[in-house]
Amino acid sequence: MSYEKVLQADNLVIGTKQTLKALDDGIVSEVIIAKDAEYRVINKVEALAKANDVPLLYVDSMKKLGKASGIEVGAATVALSK
Repeated sequence: MSYEKVLQADNLVIGTKQTLKALDDGIVSEVIIAKDAEYRVINKVEALAKANDVPLLYVDSMKKLGKASGIEVGAATVALSK
């Protein structure tokens, strides 16, 4: 599952704004999106990732994704940088 990928990754970009910036910079190898995040928050990330042919993975919970990323709050998106 993707939570394990996040736990093991050394090069995380956490949060929607940071993920969008990293996608613009072309340094993202994969994007992980929480299914329970609001669509208005994640739709730009999904569109930009698809436009740049970056693989998208989905997880169930923002809370679990945030915890796996090492933060105390939920995370709508996390990117693995190259």
